[in-house]
Amino acid sequence: MSHVLIHHKVAKYESWKKVFDSHAEFRRSSGEKSYQIFRSHEDPNSITLLFEWESSASAKKFQGSDNLKAAMKEAGVVGPPEIQYLDAVTHGAHKSVKVI
Repeated sequence: MSHVLIHHKVAKYESWKKVFDSHAEFRRSSGEKSYQIFRSHEDPNSITLLFEWESSASAKKFQGSDNLKAAMKEAGVVGPPEIQYLDAVTHGAHKSVKVI
């Protein structure tokens, strides 16, 4: 699995999210396995997305698609996105600590 980290600003988060949600099937059929959306505390229209993809090749093909370019324009993405292609090295979680 490959991951893609994307950061960009949007004109209005709520409008962007509607368009993002409406393209879920296209993303899935292109190889997306999961996603997370993060919003900045200081600027709710500054968003960061973390996607898991079948492969970096499928992610890069999707990023270059005309469908995505049109969706970004429709959604009100402001300026070019910052994109990083990543491979997971490790992950973990901490056990909960009970305080008595």
